[in-house]
Amino acid sequence: MKTHILWDIDGTLIHNSRDGTTVYLDAFTRVTGAPPRRRITNPHGMTEGQLLAKLLELNGHPSTMLDDLLNELDGRTRAQHDSGFVREAVAGGPQALRRVSSRGWTNSLLTGNGPQHSRYKLLAAGYSIDDFNWQSSFFGDRSPDRHHLTSLVAPLLGEGTNVIIGDTPNDGLAADSAALPFIAVATGAYSVADLRGTNALLVVDNLETGIDDLLGTIAELTQRG
Repeated sequence: MKTHILWDIDGTLIHNSRDGTTVYLDAFTRVTGAPPRRRITNPHGMTEGQLLAKLLELNGHPSTMLDDLLNELDGRTRAQHDSGFVREAVAGGPQALRRVSSRGWTNSLLTGNGPQHSRYKLLAAGYSIDDFNWQSSFFGDRSPDRHHLTSLVAPLLGEGTNVIIGDTPNDGLAADSAALPFIAVATGAYSVADLRGTNALLVVDNLETGIDDLLGTIAELTQRG
């Protein structure tokens, strides 16, 4: 049976960036005609569909604007990438992907970002789109929350070992709701102590010092079948 490692992006494979949020504000302003008066204070672990729908609601705009907002976000993301915008990969991120692949396991994505936004974020941090299997990945631009996103995993991937790796308690809760194993990495907005409050099988400081424990935990899961 196959093993899929479902990576989150922001805070897990690349560092969170305030500059990276400007595309959301720019897209919102272009579609609605004005910047948001009210903002979401803690977007960590939200899907793009969830975040943008909430932002429209908070600012008195109809939900029917969501498709236009997502399309504009894709355009702004590409423009940002073409301007040379750079993101920072977490320590040990690229090496972790290679070591997962060397085990015969599949690197996939389970992210709140849409597919185009995901590509440009990863490219800006020095990853290759070929590092991942995009056909077995899950994107949150059309998902109302991460619980919906994780509910799609078993129907699409079928039997096998499917492991979520993320950096927020919301990642863990979404994994729990779909009965998926969760490994947490503390390179995002939450500390090791915060993440130990989840049902994570393992919490590591980062992918550099924690990679052996991470691989060992996944190997144990594959042996259980």
